[in-house]
Amino acid sequence: MIDIEQVRKVANLARLALSEAEEKQFTGQLNGILEYVQQLDELDTTDVPPTTRAIEVSNITRPDQLETFAEREAILESAPEREADFFKVPKIMGGE
Repeated sequence: MIDIEQVRKVANLARLALSEAEEKQFTGQLNGILEYVQQLDELDTTDVPPTTRAIEVSNITRPDQLETFAEREAILESAPEREADFFKVPKIMGGE
């Protein structure tokens, strides 16, 4: 399984400073995870289709609907700068 040297290597790659107690703790925890995965490998999954989720999830957001704002002039008046019926913004591309 995983030894303390492998934990130190991964911690170094992840730029983590671990104490000796943490190294021992993570070694045990990672070995526990790998033992559990080995138990799952014993299951026969030949007739189980691959999935991305354990349960079905659907999008609960509402569809976008175009709505005209009744107080267009109030919005334009609150803009720092405007030009006729539009917001005026600084040019960000194409020179000065």
